[in-house]
Amino acid sequence: ARFHPTAKQLKEEFGDQVAWVYRHYPLSFHPNAQKSAEAVECVVEQKGKDSFWEFTDKIFEENNKLGGQLTADTAKTVALTMGINESQFDTCLSSGKYAQKVKDQMADGSAAGITGTPGTIILSGGKAELIPGAVPFEQAKAQIEKYL
Repeated sequence: ARFHPTAKQLKEEFGDQVAWVYRHYPLSFHPNAQKSAEAVECVVEQKGKDSFWEFTDKIFEENNKLGGQLTADTAKTVALTMGINESQFDTCLSSGKYAQKVKDQMADGSAAGITGTPGTIILSGGKAELIPGAVPFEQAKAQIEKYL
């Protein structure tokens, strides 16, 4: 949640020079993180892939308002503000349809060296560099600039 605004700022700064690819990594000690990750996939199913970023921005905004304590209803509340069909959303989320996708993305992140959130990997020309944690904008910017 703390790094999300920094990542948005990096994307604005570098434009098409960088691609921001998001992967789910819900930590077990955040009791609603797994379902929140699944919820975004249910929103995307209804509203299209561009809705991913809208939902993600809104869920992190709500997370900040709640002091980092998402409730079980937060994802649904956010999804409803986006005009999703509530019944379809409920069915999608309760079915666990995207649970494995989220778990697979987390496993892939762990295999790539991610141990917590955020974990940002810079890929360029066959090289990879991990930025662990919520580093300040200027630090992340300097790390990216090494590859441009």
